[in-house]
Amino acid sequence: MSSNIKLYHLLFFLIFILNSCEESKKSQPELVVEPEPVQEKINYHENYLKEISFIKTREDSAFTDNMVLIKGGKYRMGASGSQAKRDEFPRHIEKISDLWVDQTEVTNAQFREFVNATGYVTTAERSFEIRGKKYEAGSLVFDSKNPQYWWKFVKGANWKHPEGPDSDIEGKNNYPVVQVSWYDAMAYSKWAGKRLPSEAEFEYLNRGGEIGEVYNWGDEFEVATQKANFFQGSFPFKSETEDNFEKMAPVKSFPANGFGLYDTSGNVWEWCLDTYHPDAYSKLNLRTDGYFKEFENIQDQQKVIRGGSFLCSESYCTGYRNSARMSSAPDSGLEHTGFRCVKNI
Repeated sequence: MSSNIKLYHLLFFLIFILNSCEESKKSQPELVVEPEPVQEKINYHENYLKEISFIKTREDSAFTDNMVLIKGGKYRMGASGSQAKRDEFPRHIEKISDLWVDQTEVTNAQFREFVNATGYVTTAERSFEIRGKKYEAGSLVFDSKNPQYWWKFVKGANWKHPEGPDSDIEGKNNYPVVQVSWYDAMAYSKWAGKRLPSEAEFEYLNRGGEIGEVYNWGDEFEVATQKANFFQGSFPFKSETEDNFEKMAPVKSFPANGFGLYDTSGNVWEWCLDTYHPDAYSKLNLRTDGYFKEFENIQDQQKVIRGGSFLCSESYCTGYRNSARMSSAPDSGLEHTGFRCVKNI
């Protein structure tokens, strides 16, 4: 009889413990699970592309003024030289079709014509919202005085005011347009009847016919200041401006490469069509203008930029190397980023 009583007490104790645990759970605040950010970003991406699809292509889009006809071919894409980074490997063979290519980066004058014709409003000119918090329109401007945060968000910075509301582009019609997002570049391309180059196409175009392995003028860095606009000196604090330009240069300020294209190395970074992936060369089927499901972080869903800029230096990013790869979020505008277009034959 006593053993039955003990068993009863044990069962009662277990039931009491279980009930206590349930009550404890009920007293805890409910765990709020935020919506999956990638899906939100994908919707934003798809909505933007839908908006761009409504832009009417200009009537004279068949013309190829200020473009160069480049004969395609096979080439060896990827890294060479001691400054190569992991994402530039493995070297592999790419085949490029014949293309019409803009001789220069799209200029302020050309972009203004697009805006006047379509009424398009760039990303940097739109206010935006992040997780319920609203922000005024603006974009990113480089600040060398802050070693922790070189890039700062400046209200009123956009393609007409690249360094902020107190700056302008008066007298700079032949400078590359900057503070344009990947979406803005896609919108212009649609209107012009062109498109952005793929990353593989851009490297082929930058190499200019394999004049050199490291740079598009050869392998000698000693002549670099005569060939491209980049940063000389102690980056980012002291610029020695041996190339005569502290920041951007007008297009055609430096010699064309072997294909007759200007500033494919240096001056400003240029948007490409591809979504960036660090292992793109070992997984060649990854190239797409969509989003990679394997990336859960919004910031990882970025687009390729190529060619380097006036902020690249030998001690920092060396983005003007033929094989150098970089990326940025497609909705970001930057003081040192523009684009050029290509056109299928």
